[in-house]
Amino acid sequence: MNQDQEHLNLLSIFHYIVGGIAALFSLFPLIYIVLGALFLLIPNRLVGSGPPPPFFLGWIFIIIGAGFMLAGLAFAVCVILAGRYIVRHKHYIFCLVIASMNCLFMPFGTILGVFTIVVLMRPSVKALFYPSEDLVISV
Repeated sequence: MNQDQEHLNLLSIFHYIVGGIAALFSLFPLIYIVLGALFLLIPNRLVGSGPPPPFFLGWIFIIIGAGFMLAGLAFAVCVILAGRYIVRHKHYIFCLVIASMNCLFMPFGTILGVFTIVVLMRPSVKALFYPSEDLVISV
């Protein structure tokens, strides 16, 4: 097995790991969803002697929490897909874009994103993703 293939296999494994960590972190907004549901279901028990919170406040918590959770889960799925595509040598641009987005997910995503970009920019790795272009260039 050559060095490029070994690096791509390792990057794929690390993408699965970081995707799982991102999925776990994306579940934290469940706190806001539960809090919003409590505002809607039992508003009188959340306050002492003051008036209950406005009704729309519960919906705001639920919508914002669900939005952040869905965005985080979508990111996690994209990272896992990028790991799958890297090992299969498909969708080069998608893998490069997800590697760039990984850099925002500190600290593990940043490390993984930088290493992925460095490996994907090698001409020999690019040739693995686009084998048919080598024939066209050499003619």
